[in-house]
Amino acid sequence: RIGSMNMALHGVDNPDIHYQDTLSSSFLEKFPKQAVGGFDVILANPPFKGSLDAGDVHSSLTQAVKTKKTELLFVALVLRMLKKGGRSATIVPDGVLFGSSKAHTALRTVLVKDNQLEAVISLPSGVFKPYAGVSTAIIVFSKGGATEQVFFYDVTADGYSLDDKRQPVTENDLPDVLDKWRAWCDCKGDFSDGTQKAFAVNADA
Repeated sequence: RIGSMNMALHGVDNPDIHYQDTLSSSFLEKFPKQAVGGFDVILANPPFKGSLDAGDVHSSLTQAVKTKKTELLFVALVLRMLKKGGRSATIVPDGVLFGSSKAHTALRTVLVKDNQLEAVISLPSGVFKPYAGVSTAIIVFSKGGATEQVFFYDVTADGYSLDDKRQPVTENDLPDVLDKWRAWCDCKGDFSDGTQKAFAVNADA
């Protein structure tokens, strides 16, 4: 009810919201059209922690990435739910980008080799305070194809203080993220300098 109310307040008149564990086998059984190749675009901020019934996770997800870590399983889920050529912007903890376990490495390989990882936008650790202080990033990717180059941006300010109060401040990189992203997509500008906030890296680098 709260989710439906929030959507209505943001202009979505008929929100289609379900109370459902999307990692479980029952999601595929109840919503087969949505669970596999059902969406052109997915925007996601999945939970990073919490209880997980490992025995109930659908086999298609654990085959893609052998792990019990929800942050990895949810990225595999988003890939499964996208149509071929569909795109997603998903928030992940930094561990997804830098973790050294076999599962972390396998997921990054899937994103880069079997799909098109377009962008990694690093966020400062305070953006989810007071609820969580974990460092996160937004990964932008398309299902299918292969990755040639990845756009990176290191956000240091999002327009709010990075403490528990989250008060408005003047520093805000987000408009620049959008400007630089558009420039990179249009092949305008030089993004070869990795010491800048915005830069690009070849996938084979």
